Amino acid sequence: MAMQNSGPWRAGFVTSGRLGGAVVRNRVRRRLREIVRKQQDQLRQGFCFVIIARHEAATASYRALEDEWLRLARRASILL
Repeated sequence: MAMQNSGPWRAGFVTSGRLGGAVVRNRVRRRLREIVRKQQDQLRQGFCFVIIARHEAATASYRALEDEWLRLARRASILL
């Protein structure tokens, strides 16, 4: 699990071996990191969260991952 610490919130990204090979896991992790980074100004302070990539993330487009992240972040009330 890679930890990102850039501000008053922290994010962890989990990509298991079942997701695919190292190239696939790293691509998914990089995409998720970028999605969270783009939204960092809208994240509420003081939260630690873990994003667990499911099997479908390996074949999902960047836009699909971003839409799902925004939906879940709103549902969890971590966006301003």
